Amino acid sequence: MEHITVIGAGTMGNGIAHVFAQNGYHVNLVDVSSEALERGIETISNNLSRMISKKVITEKEKASTLKVINTTTSMKEGVAKADLVIEAATENTSLKHTIFKELDSLCPKKTILATNTSSISITQIAAATKRPDKVIGMHFMNPVPIMMLIEIINGYNTSKETTDKIMALSKKINKIPTEVNDYPGFVANRILMPMINEAIETLFQGVAGVKEIDTVMKLGMAHPMGPLQLADFIGLDVCLAILEVMYQGFKNPKYAPCPLLVNMVAAGKNGVKSSEGFYDYSASRKAEKVASQFRS
Repeated sequence: MEHITVIGAGTMGNGIAHVFAQNGYHVNLVDVSSEALERGIETISNNLSRMISKKVITEKEKASTLKVINTTTSMKEGVAKADLVIEAATENTSLKHTIFKELDSLCPKKTILATNTSSISITQIAAATKRPDKVIGMHFMNPVPIMMLIEIINGYNTSKETTDKIMALSKKINKIPTEVNDYPGFVANRILMPMINEAIETLFQGVAGVKEIDTVMKLGMAHPMGPLQLADFIGLDVCLAILEVMYQGFKNPKYAPCPLLVNMVAAGKNGVKSSEGFYDYSASRKAEKVASQFRS
C-alpha cells in the first residue's frame, strides 16, 4: 500500500493523515469544506512544529511530511489511486452509509475501505457496498499522532486477507493494532463510555463536584485524566452518540445516556471544541465550571 485517502479533515482525520504522511505514504485528505481542509493542514503543521521543539523530528522531516499530503474537495479525485480509504466523518450511521456507497462506486476494485467509527457496526456499513470482504474498522485513538493503539474491527464478512493487510500496515506506521469483533462499542467504548456516563450520573445526583470526581479517578485509580475531563476532550456530543448506538444495539438500560449529558449537548456545551463542557475552556476564563444549571 502506497496511496492512502482520508475522508474528513477534522480532529481524527487530520491526525490519521499526519501519521501516514510522517511514515512516508502519499495521502489525499478529502473534505467537503475547503476551510476544513485548511484548518486540518494548519493543525498538522502546528503538531509537527511541536514535535520539532521536543526534538522528535527535524525541520526537514516536517517539510517532507507536509509535501506528501494533498487536499481536495473532490471525492472522485481523492480516491482515484487509493489502496486504502479511511473514513473519519461524523459518528452518524446514515452519513457513513452514504459515504461508503459512494466510495464503493468510485474506488478501484482493489481498494480496502476502512472506517474510524468508534461504535457503529462495521457489518452494517459494509452492507452499503458490494465489497463487504474489503470493509474493516480502524478505530484510532485521539490524539492520533501520540496514542499507540488502533482497534481493528472485523465485520461479519471482512476477509482474513483484509485483516492481515491492515494489521501489517498498522505496524508499519508504528502503531499497535488489536483485533476485535463487531459488537456495539467494540472493546474500547463498550468499557469506557459506561464509566464516563456513570461519572456524569454521579455529578447529576450531587454525589460530588466535577473536580472532586475527576480527582478521585486520577489519584485513586491512576487514570491520567478524569472521566469528565476526558468526556470534554472527546466531545460530549460524540459521547452521547456512542452511548445511543450502544443503547440501541444492546437494549440494556445501563447504556442509557444520563439526562445531564443529553441536556448539555442540547445546550451546545460539547466540551473543548465548544469552549465549555464540564470545564470552561474559553480564552477569558480557565477555571472549572460545574454544569449544575443543566440538571433536569
